[in-house]
Amino acid sequence: MAFMLSLLMALVLVSYGPGGSLGCDLSQNHVLVGRKNLRLLGQMRRLSPRFCLQDRKDFTFPQEMVEGGQLQEAQAISVLHEMLQQSFNLFHTERASAAWDTTLLEQLRTGLHQQLDDLDACLGQVMGEEDSALGRTGPTLAVKRYFQGIHVYLKEKGYSDCAWEIVRLEIMRSLSSSVSLQERLRMMDGDLSSP
Repeated sequence: MAFMLSLLMALVLVSYGPGGSLGCDLSQNHVLVGRKNLRLLGQMRRLSPRFCLQDRKDFTFPQEMVEGGQLQEAQAISVLHEMLQQSFNLFHTERASAAWDTTLLEQLRTGLHQQLDDLDACLGQVMGEEDSALGRTGPTLAVKRYFQGIHVYLKEKGYSDCAWEIVRLEIMRSLSSSVSLQERLRMMDGDLSSP
């Protein structure tokens, strides 16, 4: 759930300020939904990670690419959008429905969908046609590959309860890594508003 926490923090940063320098106006409700999503992910825990030590895996979250100092605003928003979209896709499968409490899962799906809708509008404002390739290269592509690895892992493990628990923990961890990205966006926001 740290992954979701980090993603939420990144989204909070994107919506920082009354209108934000990014030209998009994410509501305070958007931030609250993200926090609720993190709580839901925490509540979804079904097993103690101790019971799943044999299933641990290093999914190699592309931390350096996501947190690297060269990440531009449009790239950062693209990465955040991709993380939300991939998280939504991961938890919006038939296999996920079988693994998690359906009430919590549906609430998480609804929250992620709401955040995606908000971020879609923002993404359209900050990325022009010339930036459309951002989703196919660099950090955004690294996030896509990271999630592909998670999907492959789940399939290899037969979508076992332990595999889902390891993935839940991984998603939390990677979201917590986005805190640095959020801080960088906050600094960009300050730089743009300076005279």
